[in-house]
Amino acid sequence: MGAEIFQHRQRVIYAQCTIGNHVYHSRYLDILEGARGEFMRALGYPLARLQEDDCIFPVISLRMKFLAPARYDEQLVIELWMKELTRVRLTVAARILNEAGKLFVEAETDHVCTSIQEKPKRIPVELVEKCQKYLLTPAA
Repeated sequence: MGAEIFQHRQRVIYAQCTIGNHVYHSRYLDILEGARGEFMRALGYPLARLQEDDCIFPVISLRMKFLAPARYDEQLVIELWMKELTRVRLTVAARILNEAGKLFVEAETDHVCTSIQEKPKRIPVELVEKCQKYLLTPAA
């Protein structure tokens, strides 16, 4: 891919599953949110620090493709990278797989940087710099 990929591991818990023993579709949003939070923490920007600095990243759009069902007790590997990064917006791309490489979900979330009062603002320069190594630029 060219860019570094952040990985977060999480085991599927029973509460995330349907009676048919597969992860309920909306629970993948929680899984992705947790992985994005750990990604920001790894960059030195835990979400609490960003909030203290009057900086939040609401999701403004979301795309998901469900390819196979993950099941209870399965160890998930959530891979994240930046697809787009500007001074006020970012797009986070993700894949959710198991440890054997079976792909369950592909997703992208678009975010805008705002104050806690939801006024647009620039992403902190240091954070943009730290995200650069995870930015995948498409081949021309």
